[in-house]
Amino acid sequence: MKTNCRTLVQGTPFTSLLCWVLLLTSGSLVYGQAVSNGKFKQEDKFRQLDEVLPTPNGFRNASGAPGEKYWQQQADYEIDVELDDKLQKIIGSEKITYTNRSPDTLSYLWLQLDTNILSFDSDAHLTGTSSPLGKVGYKSMKQLLAKESFDGSMKIEAVRDAKGEPLPYAVIKTMMRIDLPRPLASGESTQFSVSWSYLINDSQSRPARTGYEYFKKDKNFLYEIAHWFPRMVAYTDNTGWQHKQFLGRGEFTLEFGNYLVRITVPDDHIVAATGLLQNPEKVLTAEQQKRLKQAEMAKKPMFIITPEEAKKNESSKPTGKKTWEFKAENVRDFAFASSRKFIWDAQGHQLKGKKDPVMAMSFYPNEGEPLWSKYSTHAIIHTLNVFSKYTFPYPYPVAISVNGPVGGMEYPMICFNGPRPEKDGTYSKRTKYGLISVIIHEVGHNYFPMIVNSDERQWTWMDEGITTFLQFLTEQEWEPDYPSRRGEPRNMVNYMKSGYQVPIMTNSESILQFGNNAYGKPATALNVLRETVLGRELFDYAFKEYTRRWMFKRPTPADFFRTMEDASGVDLDWFWRGWFYTTDHTDIAVENVRQYLLETGDPYVDKVRRKKKRDEEPESLSKIRNKKLPKRTDQFPELKDFYNEYDDLDVTDADRKKFEAHLKQLDADEKKLLETQHYFYLVDLKNYGGLVMPVILKLTFDDDTTQMLRIPAEIWRLNNQSVSKLILTEKPLKSLTLDPHRETADTQLSNNEFPRTIGKSFFQLEKSKKSKNEMQKQQKEKGKSKASEGEEKQQDKK
Repeated sequence: MKTNCRTLVQGTPFTSLLCWVLLLTSGSLVYGQAVSNGKFKQEDKFRQLDEVLPTPNGFRNASGAPGEKYWQQQADYEIDVELDDKLQKIIGSEKITYTNRSPDTLSYLWLQLDTNILSFDSDAHLTGTSSPLGKVGYKSMKQLLAKESFDGSMKIEAVRDAKGEPLPYAVIKTMMRIDLPRPLASGESTQFSVSWSYLINDSQSRPARTGYEYFKKDKNFLYEIAHWFPRMVAYTDNTGWQHKQFLGRGEFTLEFGNYLVRITVPDDHIVAATGLLQNPEKVLTAEQQKRLKQAEMAKKPMFIITPEEAKKNESSKPTGKKTWEFKAENVRDFAFASSRKFIWDAQGHQLKGKKDPVMAMSFYPNEGEPLWSKYSTHAIIHTLNVFSKYTFPYPYPVAISVNGPVGGMEYPMICFNGPRPEKDGTYSKRTKYGLISVIIHEVGHNYFPMIVNSDERQWTWMDEGITTFLQFLTEQEWEPDYPSRRGEPRNMVNYMKSGYQVPIMTNSESILQFGNNAYGKPATALNVLRETVLGRELFDYAFKEYTRRWMFKRPTPADFFRTMEDASGVDLDWFWRGWFYTTDHTDIAVENVRQYLLETGDPYVDKVRRKKKRDEEPESLSKIRNKKLPKRTDQFPELKDFYNEYDDLDVTDADRKKFEAHLKQLDADEKKLLETQHYFYLVDLKNYGGLVMPVILKLTFDDDTTQMLRIPAEIWRLNNQSVSKLILTEKPLKSLTLDPHRETADTQLSNNEFPRTIGKSFFQLEKSKKSKNEMQKQQKEKGKSKASEGEEKQQDKK
C-alpha cells in the first residue's frame, strides 16, 4: 500500500475499512515495519517510509517544503492585565482579532485555558499515578495536599463579540469553545473579547510552568507568569483544531500574531516581558533609562538595577500602581515576570545579518548572586551566536533570562531559569554548568518552537530534542571539555539498551522516560546523523534549509525528515525508521576475522610455506606421549615402503614443469596479478541490537600504524543481521576495533575488538563495621543530653 490509502481512511466507511485492513495486514501501522515476509525472516530496515509519512499535497510538498497552498491562521491580542500582589491573583481582559486563512468555514472557535490544569479536579491530577508511599518529605506532603485543595483554574467573567454582545461558550476542562453568531468564512476576520481571573499558584506547594515564589525573610514575592490568558487553539491543515487536553507534558501549540499588552503591577515592581517596552519614561527612573540606553553599546553586561539597589527595594512599600506596556510582533505567545527584588543587567549584541542590536537581559534576585551577574547574559549572547549560525539570525529585539521558581521554561523572547548558588554565595560545579546549560536550552527554544513552530502537544522531540542537539553544539563552543549531559552517543547507551522505553515518535503524554526519549535520544540521533552518517557539511546545509523553510511556519515530523533528505541528497528513511520509529539499539559485533593470502602458484614458494606451517603446528598431547611407545615398523623394517619417506609437500620435478606450463599461458597482466602482495581479510559482522548503522573500523597493523575505514549503513541492506566484509591491506593486521570513537551509541563494547581483549575493572577492600543496637543508641543519646546539661550549667555560672 502507498500513502494514498492513508488519505482514503478519511473517506467513506467502505474505503476506510478496506484500507485499515490492508494497512494492518501489511504491518505498516506498527511504527513503520515492513510488509510481512514468510520466507526471509527479516524486517526490511531500508524500506521507504511511504506507509508511515502522510501523503504530500498542496500544503506540504514531497520535498518537505511548504506547498504553494500552505496557510496558517493569525491571532492578534490586545490585553490588559493586573497582578494583585496582595491576593496573588491575575485579573485580565483581552480583545482577540482572529483571521481565518484556512480554506475552511469555521462555525466555532477553540481557546486554551491552560491554568485549568491547576484545578483540584483537573484530568492531570485525577489521572496521575503514584508509587507506594514510604517516607514522604514535608515538601512532598505539602504538594500532595495542595493538589486536593488549591483551585488555580481560570474564572471566565465574560465573552463578548465586537459589539459587546455576549457570546455563548463552553468550558471543557483546559479548553473553551466559543460559538460564533455566524460562520467565519475563509479569508474573514472576527473580533471578540474575554474577561477572566485566577489565583496564581505557589511554586513550592503547587509547582507548574508558572507561579510565584515567596521570600519569607523579606516578605516579598517573585512572579513568573505564563499561559495566563485564554489563547487561541491552533487550527492546521494536518490536524484541524489541535485541542488535545493539556495534561502537563505536552506543551503548547499556538498561532502567530501581534501583541499589545498592558501589565499593571505595584509601582515598586520591575517587569520583564515578551516584546519591547513601549513606555520606559513612565515606569523607569531617569537613571534606569540612561543605563538602559548605555547598555545598547556596552562591551559587557552592565547593571540597569544594581544588587545594592535591588536589596534596598526589598524593604520598600508600594504607594500605588504602574502599568508597563509591551509590544511584540509575530510571536506565538506572551509571558512576563514581576518583582521588587529584581536585579537587572543588560547588553546590546550585534548579530550578523541584523540592523539593530539585540538586547540580552537578565533579571534575578540577590539570592542568585554572584552566579547570575557573571553568567546569565553571557550565556544568552553565546546562545544567539551559535543558534543563529546553524539556523537563521535571531529575529526578535530582546532575549531575556529570569531567575525564579520555575526551573526551566521558555516563551518568546523570555525564559525562566532556576539554578542559584548557596546562601553564602558559593556554588558547585554542577550548579554553575547547570545554569549555563539551562539558559542555553531555554533561550535556544526561541528558535524551536517559538519560530519554527512545531506541535509541542503532539511531538515533544521536535522542540526539545532539536533544541537539546543545538544546546550540545553551543555548549561545546563555550569552553574546552564542557561537561554536556546530552549529545554524545556514549551518554545514551544505557537508555538505548533498556527495556522501559517507547519510540521517539510517541505522543508526549505516552512517553515512558521523558528526558531520555524526548531530549536525549533525538539529540543523540541528530549528532550521529551529523558526525557519522552525513558529515558536518551536508548535515549543516540541510538543517539550515529546514529552519529557513519553516521559520514562522508550522512543520511536522514528515517535513523535517523530507527536507533533510531533499537538501542533503541522501536517502535517510532507514535512519528515521530505526532511530525514531523503533526501540532498536546499536550493538554490532566483530564475530571473526579471517586472513587470506594469494598463492603464487610457484611450488618452491607455496609448498615450502605450507610445509613450514604444518611443521610448526603444535604436537598433540597424545603424539608426545606416543613417541615412547615401541613401534612395529622398528621391529620389522621390511614393513616400510615408499610412503614412509614420501612427503606430499616436497617439491617435485612434475610440480616445477606444471608451474612453468601454467606461466606460459598467462599474459603480462595476469602474471602481474600473481605478484599481488595484498593481505585479504574477511571480517564477519553481526547485528545484535537491530539498529542498522554505519560500520566504522580502526585497522591497526603490525607496525602499529592505523587506518580508519568507514562503511555506510547500506552494507546491511540485503541482510541486516549478519554480513561479511572483505578488506584488502598492504600490511598485515594486528588488530581491528569497531567504532573506536564511540560515535554510534554501541551498547556492547566487549565485542568490538578483534582479537578480544580482557576487560579490566577494580574492586575495593572495606573493613566491616558493626552497627550499634537500639540500647546502645539510646545510651549514647543520654550521654549527649548530660553533656549538654553540663555545658549549660557552666554557662550559667559564667
